[in-house]
Amino acid sequence: METWDAIRARRNVRTYEDRAITPNHLDRILEAGWRSPSASNRQHWDFVLVTEPGQLEELSKVWTGAGHLAKAKAAIVLVLPEPEDEGYRTIDQYDLGQATMAMMLAAADLGIGSGHSAVGNQEACRRILGTPRDHICAYMVAFGYPADRALKPIAKPNRRPFPEVVHRGHW
Repeated sequence: METWDAIRARRNVRTYEDRAITPNHLDRILEAGWRSPSASNRQHWDFVLVTEPGQLEELSKVWTGAGHLAKAKAAIVLVLPEPEDEGYRTIDQYDLGQATMAMMLAAADLGIGSGHSAVGNQEACRRILGTPRDHICAYMVAFGYPADRALKPIAKPNRRPFPEVVHRGHW
């Protein structure tokens, strides 16, 4: 898929086929996150890949909107160390947003759907993944082949009208 097609085809997918994702495709998705931009090249992130169904089920309970992880074929949990100060918190969160989008686009390019989630219960997430206490499980992204319909460019997305969103030179 071309980059522009992957951008137009990517959508939040929360129901998945019962079909495994190959390890090389998971590595490509992870590499997309690893290659994403990072402020001052800090790269303070860690990515925890989860493919074990029991772990995915447990992770689906760390946030009210994470139920889709239970039936996903894989999830990546984006983890950050506690920042040295509040200024770095904003920078690191922005970096995770870029890594998340890079992974989602790489997945879309492979026909793999994705759906993001926050993490509410830090203690449970740390226990499930074994992450250090001085780290936070910031976000989770579930992956799997869409059960409802294949990814393809969406001609008329359900978005605010382009002219309402884009301001050129002034508000």
